[in-house]
Amino acid sequence: MALPKLTEEQKTEALKKAQEVRSKRAQVRADLKAGKLTLDEVLERTDDDIIGKMRVVYLLESLPRIGKVRSRQIMEEVGIDESRRVQGLGVRQKEALLKKLGK
Repeated sequence: MALPKLTEEQKTEALKKAQEVRSKRAQVRADLKAGKLTLDEVLERTDDDIIGKMRVVYLLESLPRIGKVRSRQIMEEVGIDESRRVQGLGVRQKEALLKKLGK
């Protein structure tokens, strides 16, 4: 199935929307790193498309003192696939993640 041809206006609008989404995700990650938001608060907002579609691994990497290696270790220990998005986490997975991080 071929993709539909987009007009220049539609392309511009799509690019603008994508930039807004990236900007909002970056703000969430910055707020996590700065301590303005907690992981628990972010996990409660899964109905928000911006947060819900973020990958859990990137969210964990945004926490202070957790890098790429540690975030993947945590996810493996808790039993969450590396490609899982926040909106795809179950209640038990959220609880296990928060318990593992001592939140």
